[in-house]
Amino acid sequence: MGEVARAVKQHGGKVVGIIPHVLVESEFAFTDADELIYTDDMRSRKAQMDQRADAFVILPGGFGTMEEMFEILVGRVLGYHNKPIVILNVQGFYDPLIELMDHMYEHRFARPGTRDLYRVVSEVAQVYDAIEAHRVATMLEPSSAKVDG
Repeated sequence: MGEVARAVKQHGGKVVGIIPHVLVESEFAFTDADELIYTDDMRSRKAQMDQRADAFVILPGGFGTMEEMFEILVGRVLGYHNKPIVILNVQGFYDPLIELMDHMYEHRFARPGTRDLYRVVSEVAQVYDAIEAHRVATMLEPSSAKVDG
């Protein structure tokens, strides 16, 4: 996340950091952020991120990234939001996860329509295209974010 934040700043973008107090000492808080928000815990952090985000881009990451991605996806499935979700599958990082998700669809533990609620791309430029496609589709077809079936 730090590398992304530094790149955003280098290219004139605005960086908002959201970090729980408990992680400030053990993790790097990006002090050059335009806005740095401290929360009491991870749940509060995620609530802040959910509220402030226009889109969700999942970069390669660990267990925390997986937990956050699935929480955002479930929120979309349940109709809590209709924000774009883009999985950036750099160098096939998420191939095993995508296979697992396909396995879930195949065995009917996930509704097939859920696939339409996120996009998987392999290059950064495709992230912007996916977000724009979502914006256009949302303008053309105002419908519920909830998956039918």
